[in-house]
Amino acid sequence: MKPHAKPPRWATTLLRWWGHPDTREEVEGDLLELYPHWVRTQGPRRANWRYALSALRLLRPFAQSKHVPDHQPFFVFHPDMIRNYVLVAWRNLTKNATYSFINLVGLALGMACSLLIGLWVYDELSYDRFVPNHEQVHYVRVNFSIRGGDTQTATATPGPLSDAIARDVPQVAMTTKLTWPSERLVRVGDKVAKETGQYASAGFFDVFALPAVEGNPKTALANPNQIVISQTLARCYFPSGKAVGQTLQFDNNKVFVVGAVLNDLPHNSTLRFDWLANFNAQEQVWQTEWGFNSVQTYLRLKPTATAQQAEAAMKGLFRRYTTFNNKEEIILQPLTDMHLWSTYENGVAVGGQVEYVRIFAVVALFILLIACINFMNLSTARSALRAKEVGVRKVVGAGRLALIGQYLSESMLMSLLGVVLALLLVWLTLPTFNAVFDKHLALDLTNPLYWLGIGGLVLLTGVLAGSYPALFLSGLRPIRILRGAGLSFGPGSAFRGPAQFRRLLVVVQFSLSIFLIIGMLAVGRQMTYLRTKHLGLDRTDVVYMRLEGTFNDYEKTEAFRQELLQRPSVASATTTAHLPLNIQSSTTDLHWAGQPAKQLVDVSAMSVGNDFIKTAGIQLLDGRDFRPNAIADTACYLVNEAAAKLMGMDKPVGQQITFWFGKGPIIGLMKDFHLGSLHQPIGPLVVAFMPPNVQYLLVKPRAGQAKQALADLERLTKQFNPNYPFAYHFLDEAYEKLYDREQQVSTLINYFGVLAILISCLGLFGLATFTAEQRTKEIGVRKVLGASVLAIVRLLSVDFVRLVLIALVLATPLAWWAVSTWLGTFAYKIDLGWWIFALAGLLALGIALLTVSFQSVKAALMNPVQSLRSE
Repeated sequence: MKPHAKPPRWATTLLRWWGHPDTREEVEGDLLELYPHWVRTQGPRRANWRYALSALRLLRPFAQSKHVPDHQPFFVFHPDMIRNYVLVAWRNLTKNATYSFINLVGLALGMACSLLIGLWVYDELSYDRFVPNHEQVHYVRVNFSIRGGDTQTATATPGPLSDAIARDVPQVAMTTKLTWPSERLVRVGDKVAKETGQYASAGFFDVFALPAVEGNPKTALANPNQIVISQTLARCYFPSGKAVGQTLQFDNNKVFVVGAVLNDLPHNSTLRFDWLANFNAQEQVWQTEWGFNSVQTYLRLKPTATAQQAEAAMKGLFRRYTTFNNKEEIILQPLTDMHLWSTYENGVAVGGQVEYVRIFAVVALFILLIACINFMNLSTARSALRAKEVGVRKVVGAGRLALIGQYLSESMLMSLLGVVLALLLVWLTLPTFNAVFDKHLALDLTNPLYWLGIGGLVLLTGVLAGSYPALFLSGLRPIRILRGAGLSFGPGSAFRGPAQFRRLLVVVQFSLSIFLIIGMLAVGRQMTYLRTKHLGLDRTDVVYMRLEGTFNDYEKTEAFRQELLQRPSVASATTTAHLPLNIQSSTTDLHWAGQPAKQLVDVSAMSVGNDFIKTAGIQLLDGRDFRPNAIADTACYLVNEAAAKLMGMDKPVGQQITFWFGKGPIIGLMKDFHLGSLHQPIGPLVVAFMPPNVQYLLVKPRAGQAKQALADLERLTKQFNPNYPFAYHFLDEAYEKLYDREQQVSTLINYFGVLAILISCLGLFGLATFTAEQRTKEIGVRKVLGASVLAIVRLLSVDFVRLVLIALVLATPLAWWAVSTWLGTFAYKIDLGWWIFALAGLLALGIALLTVSFQSVKAALMNPVQSLRSE
C-alpha cells in the first residue's frame, strides 16, 4: 500500500460533521490507524465500507443523544433535518435544471388544469345554494303514464296546481307559480330597452326569501300595479336616486310602480329575472285550467316536514280536481338539484349537467395523474445517479423513514413551486376561460375553502408524485451501492424494477391521453352531427322575430305579413306560438275515439297562422295544410306521425279528435320533425290553426336573397311598429342554443385534452433525453461500427412505440364504454366506428414519435469521437 493511503474525503467529512465534539477526534484517530491495515488485507473498496460502518457504530449513540430528542423519530422530524431536506431538495432542483424545468412545467400545467376544472365543478355544484333555507324549497314536477306503460315527466304544470297544493297538503308552508322568462320593452323617460323577467304569484317571496335593497318585495308583488326590479335595473333607469315609488312602462302601455329593489341574482342561480310582476297582470283563461301545463310551480316545506311525506300527501290530487283517471304522480325536486338533474326517464332523475360535472372531475384527476407520472418517471429514471447519495446517508445512520422524508420533501417542494406557477396561470387564463364558457369564476383567496383545496392539491400532488421514488430509493441496499454494484438498469440490477415500473407508468400515461383523444374525436363528431342533421323541417336562413307592440293585434300582424309577401326577396312567412325546433308547450287536452277510459296523455301542442307548413318546410305525408284565413279550419288539426302512433291511427286524416277548440277532424299528417333537442325522441304533436294566439313571425327568404329580405323586414317593421326596436334572429341560432351545454363540454374536453397530451409529451421528452444520455457511448460504438442515423433513431424509439401501442389496447375498451355512455344520453347519435379508435391510436403514436425523434435524431447525429473520448 502507498504510505499516503487514506480514507476518501466524503467519509472523513461525514465523520467530522456527524460525530460529537467530545469523542470525534479520538474515534477518528483510532479509525485512521486501522485504515491502512484494512486496505492491505481487504482492498480499498472494502476498506472504505468498513471505515464508514465503524464510524456509524462508534458515533451514532452520541449523535442520537445530543442531536435528537428521545421522543422523536430519528432523523425525520427534527427541525435541523427538515431544513436539511429543503436545502438538499433545492440543490438537486438547481443542479438538474433541465429535468427540474420539465417536471415543474408538467406539474404546473396539470395543477392549473385541475384548479380550473375544480373552480368550474365547484361553481356547478353551488347553484341555488344562496337561497335562504334552500333545503326546504322544491320544484314541482308531474309524472304522467303514457301509452306503452312508460312514464313522462312534465316540467311545466297546470296553473291551478299551486293553489291546490297549498290547500290540501299540510306539509307545505307556501307555494308559488311563475311564467317562463320573457322579454318586455321597458321605458323610463328617454331610456328604452328590452329586459327579461317573469310573472309570479304573491307567495314567491315566502318561498324564496331573497334580500331586498329597497322596499318590501312581498307587498309589492301582491299588488298587480307594482313591480319588483333588480339592483342593476334600478341603477340603469334611476341612477340619480331611489327607485321605489318611481314608474316604468311596459310595452308602451302598462305602467308599473316600483315597489321594491332586490339584490342582483348571482350567476349560479336557476332563477333568471331582472323584474318580477304579479302573475294576475298577465293571466289568461287557459292558465286557470287543469289541462294546460303552462307554469312553473315551486313550494317551501314546513321545517318539520320531508319531501317524501309531502309527495305521499299529494297522491290522488289530480283526481280530486279532474275527471281523468290517469296514473299521475307529483314529485318534488330539491331546488339545488334543478341545475344538475334535469333529465328524467320513466319518472326518475337520471342525469343532466351532473354527468358533465362527473366527466370533468375525472378529467381533472387524469390530467393531474399524468403530470405526477412525469415526475415519477423522471425521478426513477435518474435514481441511479443518486444511488451513492442514498448509500452514504444510510451508512451515516439515516433510516428508511428519514430517506422517505427527504425525497417526499423534494416532491413537496416541487409541488409547492408548481402550485405557485399554476395559480399564476389560472389568474392569467380565467378571463378568457370565463368568456369562452360564459362563467363568472374567480380566485377568491379570502375564502378558506380555496386555501383548503389548494393545500390539498399540493399535498395530493406531492405524495402522489414522490411516493414511488421515495419508497424505491430509500430501499436500496448501501453495501451494493457503495461497492458500485447495481448502478445500471440491466438484468440483476437493483434498478431493473424501477425500469419496468417506469414503462408501466408510460403505458398508464398514454392510456389516459388516448382516452382523452378518443373523447375529443367522438364528442366533436357528435357536435357536427347535431349541427348538420336534417331535422325534418327547413331551418336554413329562416328568420324569426318576436311579435310585440302593434303586432299584438292579429289584423295588423296579418296586414304586415301580406305586405312582406309582396317583396320579391321573401318566399313565405308564417306566425307561430312557439319556435318549431323548441316547442315548450304541452297539454293533456287530447281525446280520441278508442282512448282508454279517462286516461290523460301529455302531448306537445302549438297554434300557428297561415302558411306554416310551407314556411317551415315540413313534409305532409297525407292531407292538406290549413287554408289561409279559413275560420272553419280553427276546429281542424294537424298531427305528426308520433301522435298518430300514440292514438293507434294508421290513417289519421279525416278522423275526429277533441282538442283545444273542440271536436274536429285531422286534416293533415306531418312527417315527424324534431320538437326540441336530439337528447329526446320525437314526441307526439298536435298543431291547431289559431292565428291570433301566436308570438313569433317566421320569414323564409328566397335563395340568395337573405340580405335583401332582412332589409325589407327591417323597413316594414319600423313602418308598422315604430315604437319597438327591430330585432331578429335566425332559426339556426335558436337550434344551436339547445346545445350550449354540449358545445361548452366539447370545447372544455378539446382544451384540456390537448393540455393532457402536451403534459404527456413533456414527460416523454424528458425520458427520451435521459435515455439518450445514458446510451451515449453505446450510440457512439454503433456509429463507429457503421450504424445509420435511421437505425439509431429506430433503436431509441422502438421501446416507446411499443408502450404507446400497449396503451392503445388498454385505453380502447374503457374509452368505448365511456363514450357510449355519453352518447346514450342522445336519442339520435353517431355510430361509434372502429376508425375513431384507430385514428386516436395513430395520433398518439405520431405525437409520441415526434416527441422522441427529436432527441433520437440529435443523439444519432452526435460525433462518436466526443462520446467515446473517455473510453
